Amino acid sequence: MKRELMEVEKERFSLKEKDKYLLQGTWNQEYRPEVFLDRQRVSEVEFTEADGKAEIYIKIPVNIKEYKKLYVYGKKEEKRVLWFSEKAEKIAKKQNMPQYFIDYVDVDFENHKCMISGWAVYHHPLEIYVENQNRERIEFSIERVNRSDVQQQYQEIDIGKESGFFLEFSFEKESGVRLVFSSQGCRAIRYISLLKRKMVGERIGTYYQKGIRYFRLHGAGGFALKLVKKAEEYKNRPYPYTKWYPENMAGEEELEKQRKKVFAYEPLISIVIPLYNTPTQYLKELIESVQAQTYKNFQLCLADGSDNEKVGTYIRENYKEDSRICYRLLEKNDGISENTNRAIELAEGDFIMFSDHDDTLAPNALYEIVKEINENPGTDVVYTDEDKVTMDGKRYFDPHFKPDFNLDMLRCNNYICHIFVVKREILEQVGMLRKEYDGAQDYDFILRCCEQARNIRHVPKILYHWRNHPASTAGNPESKMYAYEAGRAAVQAHYDRVGIPGKVSMTENWGRYRTELTVKGTPLISIIIPNKDHKEDLERCVSSIYKKSTYRNFEIIIVENNSTSEEIFHYYRQIEEQYENIRVLEWKGEFNYSGINNFAAESARGEYLLLLNNDIEVITENWMEEMLSYCQREDVGIVGAKLLYPNDKIQHAGVIIGMGPSRTAGHIFYNFPKDQFVYAGRTQTTQDLSAVTAACMMTKKSLYFRLQGLDENFQVAFNDIDYCLRMRELGKLVVYNAYVEMYHYESLTRGSDKNAENKKRFSEEVKLFKKRWGKILKNGDPYYNPNLSLARSDCSLRKRNE
Repeated sequence: MKRELMEVEKERFSLKEKDKYLLQGTWNQEYRPEVFLDRQRVSEVEFTEADGKAEIYIKIPVNIKEYKKLYVYGKKEEKRVLWFSEKAEKIAKKQNMPQYFIDYVDVDFENHKCMISGWAVYHHPLEIYVENQNRERIEFSIERVNRSDVQQQYQEIDIGKESGFFLEFSFEKESGVRLVFSSQGCRAIRYISLLKRKMVGERIGTYYQKGIRYFRLHGAGGFALKLVKKAEEYKNRPYPYTKWYPENMAGEEELEKQRKKVFAYEPLISIVIPLYNTPTQYLKELIESVQAQTYKNFQLCLADGSDNEKVGTYIRENYKEDSRICYRLLEKNDGISENTNRAIELAEGDFIMFSDHDDTLAPNALYEIVKEINENPGTDVVYTDEDKVTMDGKRYFDPHFKPDFNLDMLRCNNYICHIFVVKREILEQVGMLRKEYDGAQDYDFILRCCEQARNIRHVPKILYHWRNHPASTAGNPESKMYAYEAGRAAVQAHYDRVGIPGKVSMTENWGRYRTELTVKGTPLISIIIPNKDHKEDLERCVSSIYKKSTYRNFEIIIVENNSTSEEIFHYYRQIEEQYENIRVLEWKGEFNYSGINNFAAESARGEYLLLLNNDIEVITENWMEEMLSYCQREDVGIVGAKLLYPNDKIQHAGVIIGMGPSRTAGHIFYNFPKDQFVYAGRTQTTQDLSAVTAACMMTKKSLYFRLQGLDENFQVAFNDIDYCLRMRELGKLVVYNAYVEMYHYESLTRGSDKNAENKKRFSEEVKLFKKRWGKILKNGDPYYNPNLSLARSDCSLRKRNE
């Protein structure tokens, strides 16, 4: 037996069932587990093993402290190997305690500051704070962030969006502090030394002991391999925004260059802001952030609906010398929409920009917007990326890096938000903000502007800071139900204006909406399924179509390709006799996914083609209606679905160009739990993308033939991505429908890629794809963001050296 195949990599208690102790690690499948407390056999053990990985849940008895040690063995016949052991006293201490991990500690001796990054989870909300060695709390700042990688570890419960943290505090003579994780009377405490400049990845204590134990068990060679693996994991860890921000925001040298820049076209930008009892400090920071702009041709339009004269007095006393600032005291507070409209009435600019009264701008915000307008004549709308800033204005967090204009994403939530800039002519066409949409008045306005705009530009830079407390939560969402309902009504009104029949409803994620479009008629759908052998998989696929589908006007074309088993031919005869709308065609050449589908498309009678792998199983009963309703739109050429592994993890939720090991194309949020709320809710949001997989893809037959089908030079890989990109060149949208779910048993259609011939073929297809689509690979996927990593699938921040 290879000892390196038997290693515990993680151990913890379940957050859902407090008496269950979980061990995860590598395992030799020839062995079965045996668990003992001292010499007493533990019978309540749950064991799962697949692909050399094992999970063992051990039910810990109430009297655990009466034992000395827990042992877990792997047993094969008479041979027994120790897999894990731990003192019972230590296990008892871990039970019911908050669980955490420290990614790194960075001590800045020159400025007497310490930064700590890590994560912490518990089955109740956690408070995190810092104590000195006298157990007195000290002042600190903290940024709570979403850690999708941690959620993957704790799939038994939803750990929320604030499991990660970046914490900073100042110190003087202390040699160390206590980092405390506390909830409901339970506290986990970690001592942090301030005598070392850096500490990475829990390098001390338990992990040191584990390293020694591993060295003794596996020797120098095994230990070296382990170090390489851990180094790779550390290299690929998510990049914190606290480090990304200072590295990527414009520095003083760049800002000085911007101040000297003279553009060919220098439009007047009118920034319109409604004021209402704005705190003086926030107002000061806002106005000074506008005055600090490197582009100077602006007008600041302030409409004050406050119930006192404090705001107006402050503005007159401090900014009366700046003629660019226009202030109007309103007779009454008439709500956010009408107050904003009064500010718009002050505007004289060529472009109108919107801002809230307590937020701030990056100093290069207007410069980058005007630069975009100059580089793209005819621009009607510009929007930018944004982040949040703490109430004291000192720490930036929670960045929102957006895609380029994404119409179907906008119909699901107001992802544009800040900054939004619109050309005066467009504003005059659509009219002012509408009071009946107060709470979502900006969403309604953005939708109306985008309906009229011909050229919508996106600046992928953080140029707006939205003031918000990093530890705040939507603790009482019901108090904002009026705003969410106004958002739903705004999207519904948008569909009504553009003549697309459908129903808009709210989802369980507040501020996000679902659209169920209306199917026109009952056009025939031709479902094309390539197949070789794999009778059980094909039978499961076909059976699920007939048993679960609510749409009935379809035909199934199965393309037989070089099967060898008699049972599959018997099955073909059986289903052709059983169903009138099934045909089996034969493709006699070597496997070529593109050629097979093109061959079948020639025989298809339907108005729409639905390419489907034989390893697909239907989950969503109205899947064909959902896909068809989007595919029937004039502006849509392709519709894809959410594909899941049998364990309900994501196999496909859209394709990002340039992502993945070969930097060609990769699946976003690959292998994430399907119900996990990921970055910007992307897996749960219907949206436009550059590409989707043909494992389940609907397209108009007329467009399929116009593009001459799938390119047969892509025999196995990239044929679907290439087809999607060619469809985009026609000006048609590729839509990912988040509400169509299918199980995908992946790669059964084409077999393994591991042999030499297939590796060579794949390499050639990679070269062809990169040659043909070099421009988008160079410029980046417009439905992603250049600030996000292509090395990971979870929308982590992109590192400088990536």
